[in-house]
Amino acid sequence: MSWSIRGAGASRSGRPPRRAAVVVASMTAAAVGLSVLAGGTAVARPGSGAGAAGVTGAAAKTTGGTPAVTRAALAPSLVAGRGADVDFAEQEAESAATNGTVIGPDRTAYTLPAEASGRQAVRLTPGKYVEFTLPRAANAINVRYSIPDAPGGGGITAPLDVTVNGKNRSTLTLTSQYAWLYNQYPFSNDPGADLLHPDWWITECACVPSATTPAPVISKPFRPNHFYDEQRLLLGKTYRAGDKVRLTVPAGSKAAWTVVDLLDSQLVGAPRVRLDAANVLAFGADPSGRRDSAPALDRAIAFAKRAHLKVYVPPGTYQVNRHIVVDDVTIEGAGSWYTIFKGREVALSTPAPDGSVHTGVGFYGKDAAAGGSRNVHLSGFAIEGDVRERIDTDQVNGVGGAMSDSTIDGLYIRHTKVGLWFDGPMTNTRVTNNVIVDQIADGLNFHTGVTRSTVSNNFVRNSGDDGLAMWSEKTSNANNTFSHNTVQSPVLANGIAIYGGTDLTVSGNLVADPVREGSAIHVGSRFGAEAFAGKLRITDNTTVRAGTYELNWNIGLGAIWFYALDKDIDADIQVTGDHYLDSTYNAIMLVSDFPVKDLYSIKNVRFKDIRVDGTGTSVVSARVAGSASFENVDARNVGAVGVNNCGSFNFTPAGSEFALTDLGGNDGGGTTGPWLAPWELPNTITCDDRPPVVVPPAPTTW
Repeated sequence: MSWSIRGAGASRSGRPPRRAAVVVASMTAAAVGLSVLAGGTAVARPGSGAGAAGVTGAAAKTTGGTPAVTRAALAPSLVAGRGADVDFAEQEAESAATNGTVIGPDRTAYTLPAEASGRQAVRLTPGKYVEFTLPRAANAINVRYSIPDAPGGGGITAPLDVTVNGKNRSTLTLTSQYAWLYNQYPFSNDPGADLLHPDWWITECACVPSATTPAPVISKPFRPNHFYDEQRLLLGKTYRAGDKVRLTVPAGSKAAWTVVDLLDSQLVGAPRVRLDAANVLAFGADPSGRRDSAPALDRAIAFAKRAHLKVYVPPGTYQVNRHIVVDDVTIEGAGSWYTIFKGREVALSTPAPDGSVHTGVGFYGKDAAAGGSRNVHLSGFAIEGDVRERIDTDQVNGVGGAMSDSTIDGLYIRHTKVGLWFDGPMTNTRVTNNVIVDQIADGLNFHTGVTRSTVSNNFVRNSGDDGLAMWSEKTSNANNTFSHNTVQSPVLANGIAIYGGTDLTVSGNLVADPVREGSAIHVGSRFGAEAFAGKLRITDNTTVRAGTYELNWNIGLGAIWFYALDKDIDADIQVTGDHYLDSTYNAIMLVSDFPVKDLYSIKNVRFKDIRVDGTGTSVVSARVAGSASFENVDARNVGAVGVNNCGSFNFTPAGSEFALTDLGGNDGGGTTGPWLAPWELPNTITCDDRPPVVVPPAPTTW
């Protein structure tokens, strides 16, 4: 922890550059990633952590049993009442019938299994299939998949045949045009690119390249990531429970391999019809998608505001290549499977005042500096963007701007930079029942002065940065809640991240499978955020397979981690009722960075009624000054000593600078005995800087 990374400052719609990381310096990340791509075998690296053991791909059974419906690759009973209540059934490919090859489990960044739900998937070559048995009636499916990039980047397309009970064949056109990023933050689409930041620390060579002679030679492609995409399909009729959906790679496919991660099946209702509204067709909108419908939408919105009507968008695909500015208006679609706004990313002739160099499809409130928008209600449609690279100054988000007293409900947002990025000040907005997938950056971010707002029952998968975030840059967010959301497989950063703020709540969420440079739940004093104040309540959340390897520090992160980088973390913080399942390293981490270890602390965090089922190392890892209390924290299958207490690494005669208080009822542990042993209290130094990892068993009913 004795180094820091240089980089540029924060941009308008993105955070400062993150530290680049790989898994083990002695082997290149690209080599491990490509070993999976070429051979279907997940190759482990020494010290890569729990669940990272290599599993040679073997043909799975070609007959299936009872359909296995999961939530984040877990039995639903393990997460009852937590996460989003969705209207689709999730089934993992590795549990389906296949004559393909199962890859994983592996949690090593830059590999296909690591980015898969449950850290496993199925690899198909032409002629091979995976077959799912429908658990209930369905007329629509969604496939999460990966196919190779083009040799020079930019992606390819390839077919995937879909049959039901051996009949009614249709073909999905898969693409890797929105996947496959490489190199250092903010990444490149070019697999042959040299280092984007030659003055940054590179863990592969344990050096700062610009200060190294000779300059390091990196393997190319360097750090491949963001492999997966999703594709939806209406089947044209309703099929019954027990019917077989087979996905087959046809002979002659341009894709040397196709990896299928999972299938979501769904019974989609009829399109919603609203007659007492301003129908966009009457204003010239084109549901075929051939003509630009943005001007027609503007006209419909203007008329609806004058006539005090809602705007209705019937089924169709509408081409929109810029922001639709919304204020004091309701826009309803026929449902997210039927009403689709789809647009190209358009280069601007000159940069916009906010620094954007592109525009694209999105619904935006007015800028907060112009007073923002109010009374905006968006529901029942899809936003399909065309964002293929990360440019943090670009405003190419699905929903953006400032919207107070507003609701966003039932949207499907894909291929934008951030699904929903709100720049406050703004207040009293509800974001509910949305599906946000395949983003280049965050799923949702409350940025700067968002207050009295709620994000509830949303499903986020494959975000390129934090799944859900509150970032109190310059002005605190306050009185906001993230409740009962599901976040799966964030490729970079955290499932749920809170950067400063006042009186905030994170409750009832399910977070699974973070991949790199973050974990499931994060409380961070960083990125220039305002200090934490008032109450922070983290309650009744479940994390699974969380805790990535932070390679700049060369340590594993906790499923939940607190990080004091810019300021002390000293507020009324209570973590209650959380379940941390199958944590790759430790369940709970409190940490600071080495250059500021004697400046900032994390104080008086209270943990109560916690269940820890499986850790690769400890229950608690303390690498900071400060204190925490523990009450009714029960643990089992703990891989190392219960408390790894390094404090702030001064190793004083008085003990660690971090103190633990036992409030009773802290039971269980692992092979080393009780996780919170009397001899560890209050501040015994038990510091093992990089403890060995013991792979925990799969979680079971408590």
